[in-house]
Amino acid sequence: MSSASDSPMTTPNFDSTIFNNSDTRSESRLETRSRSNEVVPKLEETELQLADVKEESFGDDPPISPTEPVRIRRARGRPRIHPPRSPTTLAKQAKARSKTGCTTCRKRKKKCDETKPFCMSCQKNNIHCEGYKPVELWKSGKEKAADARKQSVEVKFELPPLMEGVESDLDRDLLQHFVSRASAVLSLHGDQSTNPFTRILLPMALQHEGLMHSVLCLSASHMYSVNPSEEYEDRQNFHRSKALKLLKHDLERQKAGEGGVMIYEDSNVAQILVHLLHSICDGNTSGEYRMHMVAAKQIAMNQKSLNPEFQTLFDEFFYYHWIASQITSLDGAEVPMMENFSLPFEINPETAALIGISDGLFGFISKISNLRRRLRTRIDEKIAPTMDYEALLAAHAIDSGLRTWVCPQSPGTPRYTISMLYRQATWVYLYRTTKDSHPHPFIKSAVDDGIRYINELPSEGWIQSNVLLPLFLIGCAAFEEEQRVEINRAFNGLIACTGLGNIGFAKEVVDDIWKLMDADDAESWDWEKIINAKGWDFLAT
Repeated sequence: MSSASDSPMTTPNFDSTIFNNSDTRSESRLETRSRSNEVVPKLEETELQLADVKEESFGDDPPISPTEPVRIRRARGRPRIHPPRSPTTLAKQAKARSKTGCTTCRKRKKKCDETKPFCMSCQKNNIHCEGYKPVELWKSGKEKAADARKQSVEVKFELPPLMEGVESDLDRDLLQHFVSRASAVLSLHGDQSTNPFTRILLPMALQHEGLMHSVLCLSASHMYSVNPSEEYEDRQNFHRSKALKLLKHDLERQKAGEGGVMIYEDSNVAQILVHLLHSICDGNTSGEYRMHMVAAKQIAMNQKSLNPEFQTLFDEFFYYHWIASQITSLDGAEVPMMENFSLPFEINPETAALIGISDGLFGFISKISNLRRRLRTRIDEKIAPTMDYEALLAAHAIDSGLRTWVCPQSPGTPRYTISMLYRQATWVYLYRTTKDSHPHPFIKSAVDDGIRYINELPSEGWIQSNVLLPLFLIGCAAFEEEQRVEINRAFNGLIACTGLGNIGFAKEVVDDIWKLMDADDAESWDWEKIINAKGWDFLAT
């Protein structure tokens, strides 16, 4: 019995019909594909057939030369794409005009070689080249709008000055420096409420532009001595010029009083005092302070202020600097003194701003200066003996007065210590005037005591402001090397504390005196001549 798998497979008739039909369609597609693969050239409408070309009748015209091309009239239709130009044609094409040339060449419509900063074409033709315009970067509309908004936000209007003369931020800093620092190193009063500069002069400056410029000039000078800067120097010169110009204008408007003597307003008198102090801060050695001193002396002799506080301030500062100027200058004049060595005015020791005036010691210093001028004249004229009878009596009277002098300050206070320092320096000044320039136990003991007073003083600026004068006098008598070490230390500390410009010149004079002392030179006592030989004239205050 045979299985189904062994029996032959029979295919129905409908299957053979389907295959026959598919074969027929396949052959049809192959035939179509073969026809589509044949390349058939496409004739453009502008192409001409040879049959379309008709012979033109030339008539009687001569035949065309065989070398000339036959001109064929082009049929109408879609135009051909223009053929590219030859390199020769491109070379002849006009180039675009450059917009980066210099302004002069663009105006002259000439070619510019664009040499920076000035083109060579203009230089060769001897023409002034105006240079090149700045390159303007393209910005979108949003960027331009943002710039416009930024500019509108940044626009601000400067506020007018509140005080005449205080015109900038730097001026406001200078005014603050005067209140907090400069005024403190020019007076014994560290407290602003008791300092005469801030309590008396500053309110006057707020009402007077010229005085305000003088105050700012003084402050800028002190700032420059502490921290040298071109900015401070320029501002100092500016305020000084304005102050002197306004002072001159005020004096031209004022009328002379009785006897033809000029009467000054308090604000102008204050300007004279401030400019006197400016020559100290500035470290001027040309004697600039003298013209202010002469004016102040005329005022002191001929008028009194209606403001008693200001009059006291003026008297104290004028007489202090007038007497102190005699210590470092040959051109001194005697100050009118009473028989008890007192100054021709009275002052309260508690409110005094400068030691030496309030306690009466400057009366002794003035007498010693007068004695020195007398002895110098006798030496120059070779009159013997140098210490005559009158000179001995004057020296004895000064020595006796110093021994009976009583300090008006309370013991244990910085004011008491500096007053005793002035007393010690005054005696040293007398000794160096009347004795030969040789080491001696007496002068060594006096200098040692003076150094002890200096070392006891606090380092605050308000007390150190009065140390230079006694330090100078004691330094000119320091014969011993260990004394000079202490003197040098005191000078360095004084410069760091106060920043006054005249301290360095005083120290240089002391150094010269030490060289003469070491050489056993008899002229080492006369430091006024040494200063004059240098061409200097300054205040050691």
